[in-house]
Amino acid sequence: MAPHNAFDTGVLILRLCLGLTMAAHGYNKVFSGGRIPGTARWFDSIGMSPGTIHAWAAALTEMGAGLSLAAGFLTPLAAAGFVALMLVAAWTVHRRNGFFIVKQGWEYNMVLAVNAAALATIGAGRFSLDWAILGHNWCAGWPGLLIAVGVGLVGGTGQLVLFYRPQPSGT
Repeated sequence: MAPHNAFDTGVLILRLCLGLTMAAHGYNKVFSGGRIPGTARWFDSIGMSPGTIHAWAAALTEMGAGLSLAAGFLTPLAAAGFVALMLVAAWTVHRRNGFFIVKQGWEYNMVLAVNAAALATIGAGRFSLDWAILGHNWCAGWPGLLIAVGVGLVGGTGQLVLFYRPQPSGT
């Protein structure tokens, strides 16, 4: 088994990579390209209406869950945000394209969600806010996995059931 510092450093690297990548996606929705109005039009075009609400919800969740995961703060809840976001993205945008990302498939969505759930399971490590505040990993192990996957699936599925209304093919 890796020494504690090596393990905790590895977890920190993974948290920073996943978390800052997700936060950058949210930042991009707010401050780059078409900003919220452009993102809202895109959400409307894929059947997630009202687009403005979904643009803000996605951007804020991506930034919040991303920064929380990067910091190792309430890690299972941050991971649940990843699972919900990636479930909705995979279902609404990537599902029809198969698995591989080179064909705009859902591979990337799965990798982000599964890695976030894995982090919720093993915990944020000693180089985290969870550890600094509590002196241990908050809800690591099976509870962390159940929170990440359970809350994420309920949140993502709920959003799809309540709001996803794609246009029929050919219209």
